[in-house]
This record gives sequence, structure tokens and C-alpha cells, in this order.
Amino acid sequence: MMILLPVILPVLVGFVLLFIPEKALGSRQKLLKITGLSLLGSAALAVLAISGIFGERLVLFCLIDAIPVYFAIDAVGKIFAGIVIFVFLMAGFFSFSYMVHEKNEKRYYSFYLITFGVLMGLCFAGNLVTLYLFYEFMTLASMPLVLHSGTKEAIMAGLKYMFYSFCGAYMALFGIYVLYHNTRAAAASGLAQGSAAHMMDFVAGGSLDMEAAVQSGNTGLCLIAVFLMIVGFGVKAGCFPLHAWLPTAHPVAPAPASAFLSGIIVKGGVLAIIRTIYYCVGPDFVRGTWVQTVWIILAILTLLMGSVLAFKEQVLKKRLAYSTVSNLSYILLGLSMFNVTAFTGSLLHVVFHAMIKSALFLFAGALIFTTGKTKAYHYIGLGKKLPVLFWGYTIAALGLIGIPPTSGVVSKWFLAEGCLESGIAGFSWIGPAALLVSALLTAGYLLPVSIRGFLHTPEKELVLDKYKEPSLYMLIPVVILAAATLILGLYPMPLITFISGISNALM
Repeated sequence: MMILLPVILPVLVGFVLLFIPEKALGSRQKLLKITGLSLLGSAALAVLAISGIFGERLVLFCLIDAIPVYFAIDAVGKIFAGIVIFVFLMAGFFSFSYMVHEKNEKRYYSFYLITFGVLMGLCFAGNLVTLYLFYEFMTLASMPLVLHSGTKEAIMAGLKYMFYSFCGAYMALFGIYVLYHNTRAAAASGLAQGSAAHMMDFVAGGSLDMEAAVQSGNTGLCLIAVFLMIVGFGVKAGCFPLHAWLPTAHPVAPAPASAFLSGIIVKGGVLAIIRTIYYCVGPDFVRGTWVQTVWIILAILTLLMGSVLAFKEQVLKKRLAYSTVSNLSYILLGLSMFNVTAFTGSLLHVVFHAMIKSALFLFAGALIFTTGKTKAYHYIGLGKKLPVLFWGYTIAALGLIGIPPTSGVVSKWFLAEGCLESGIAGFSWIGPAALLVSALLTAGYLLPVSIRGFLHTPEKELVLDKYKEPSLYMLIPVVILAAATLILGLYPMPLITFISGISNALM
């Protein structure tokens, strides 16, 4: 039962905090103390769960046809849970200063804790049904973070986020129905071994007997189901054509919520796709089919489109949101190649992008908090007044571009190598070319902020005198995330070795 603690405890604390009257809390300091202890306690429990102290499997209950809803912690779940914990703490403590100028702090911290618990459930899901349940909970729990300001723009963005997410989730649910039905049919006819429930578990290389589905003549329908699941779960990852919610929702949310959304929530879609293709269906069933071809095309198209739109965008947070659309498709491109090198690159980019993009959004939030300005060209000369903050941004920007010795170059190297190794006609070289073009565009929309900040001088220099470095609650998370970007670029081998072991097991 202990494995349930990192899921249920932050959810319970979040709900209790949500319904406690403001008067009962007294001061803001008391709210921050309770929230800080809850953040640390939730993270500590999650770390203990990852370490295996609480066990690795827990059945919660069974649905119809004895389908179990249960948790099972494996290597992939540990990677995603690890980055959730890290970004959760960084964005959480950043909030303590940033949320001063926002209303309804108690509500924000409540849903922030609830979202963390739900994400732990998503990472620990043991089968496709459990993952789907927590995937839906993730949308419901995180939507109030988008709606937080209560403005017309925030409400419309929240509704758009919910509509797109539910559309994607229903597409995925249809795919689950089809795969479950055909698995049951195969099992009933004696073509497959074991029950359908067991065949929806997460097993490295795939748990579903897709050969039985082929023999029963349902290959085409199953491929359609798999494609709908890729597109449906890809909504959270900002994949074209259902990507439009992301650049709408992120800019209106508070900056720490944007960091959490862009660094972590979008990875929920990536995790769901990994579980579907590599742990249920199996990559061999999709390899060489029209599903793989269309998947690659959508990933490359989204990759380039996101970079171009980010390059043209002047609002800094919206620029970073379009950048997330692009970088999530780096990951999807690697997953679609079905080889060890590309898969390793995708998981590395999951880790690195979470840290880099969180740092960039927190930087944007700190600047908006300090200056009240939102456009990328507004920060002329500020690098001289806020050098620590701007150096943190610059290191993270170099990481996203993929310039040595930052971590981004490592994941992009593996992704490019994986594309070349795939041997897929045309795409084996179009993929690396798209990565290079995107990197150039990334440099074009990220580096000008640093160049203007450090090297340019505003017409009236006196205007800079009123600015100073933000509080340590804001500054330290940006510095830590930037330092992690640099350290993982200099010493990536332990992480590469760990992820390569996962990749080899899946292939």
C-alpha cells in the first residue's frame, strides 16, 4: 500500500488546502509554510517509491471483465517520475515569490499539488487502462492552472485546452476499445494465450498478440486504432494537427504553471505513446506500415512548423510555447524510427527538454515579474543589471539549440544518428536535415534575447536603474536548472547507459 502514498497524499493535501477557509490559514507565510512542507513531503515520498522501498506493484481495483487498475514501477516510469519531481520542486519554490502578484494563491497551490499526485499515478501506471484513467485525471487537474487568472483569454485558453485534450483522449479510447476487442476475440478463438486483461499490461516489446490479430483478418482496423492512439495521445505533446491549444494555454497561465505544463504535462502524451507502441502493441507491428510513415511526416512537419512560428513570435512566453511544439516532435520523431539509437535520443530529450524549457519559462516569468514587459525585444540592456538571471537563460538557450557542452547536443546527436540508422527511404536524411534547420531557427529566436540583454544599450540608460535581480526563490530554480543543463552535457554517460539498457530491452 505504501506505493500509493506519493499519488494519494498530495491529492488529499491539495483538496484539504482547497477547502480550508482563508481565515483559518491566517497569513500568507502560513500558507507558504504548509505548501513548502507539502512540496518536500510529496517529492520525498515519490523518491522513496522510485527507489523501490515501497514495492513495485499494487492492484487498486478491477473494472469490468476483471481488468485490473494497478501500479507497477519500471525503468521508464522512474525516468518520467524523476523529471516530474525535479521540475515540480523547482517551479513550486519559484511560485513562492512569483505568485505574490497573482490572486487566489491557495487555489493555485491546491491544484499544483493535486496535479503532481495525478502525474505520479500516470508514471506508475501498470497497464493501458490505468494509464488512460490518470491521463484523463491529468487534464482535469491541470486545467485550473491554465484558468487561474480568470481573464477572458485564460477562460478561452482553458476551454480550448480541455476540448483538444478530450478529443485526443476519446481517439485514444477508441483505439483501446478496438485493441481490447480484437485481443479478446483472438483469445476466445484460441489464437492468443492469456486473458485480454493481462495482454494490456506493459511488457517490454509489447504485450498484445498482434500476430493473432493479423490471422483473424483485423490488421487494417488495428492499424487505424494504433494511429488514432498516436494522434490522440499526441495532442498533449502538441503534435500537428491538434497542437493549437499549447501556444494558447501556456502564455496565459502563471509562469511556474507554464514551466510545469511545458516541461512536464506535455510529456504525459509522450509517455502514453511509448507505453502504447513499445509496451502494448510492439514496434514490429507498426514498422514499415502507413502508420509509421504518416507518424514520421507529422513529426517532421510539426518540428519545422513550431520552429518557424516561434521565430516569428514576439511575445516571449508564446515564443517558448511554439518552441515546445517543435521540441516535443523531436521526441516523437525519434520514437517513430524504431531503433535503439533513436529511442535513446528521444528519452534523453525528454529529460533534457524538461529541464531546459522549465528554466526558460521561469526566466520569462522572472522578467515579466520584474519589468512587467512581455515582448522579447523589451529586455535591452537588462543582462547588465540581471546578470545571473540572464546567464541562466543563455545556458538553457544554448542547451535547446544543441550547442556543446550543454545537454541538448547529446540528445540531438542520438536523434540524428537514429534517423540515419533507420534506413527508411528519404526520411533517414530528411529527419537530420529537419533537426539542423530547427536548430538554426531555435538560435534565431532564443539568442537575440541574450544579445540584446548583454550587448545592447537602451536609449535612456537611467531606465535600467530601477531593475535588480529577482528574489532567491526565483533565481535559484533558474540557476539549478541551467546548471543541470550544463552538467548533464558534460557528464551524460550514466544517463545514456541507463536509457540504452531500456532501449535494448524494448527492441
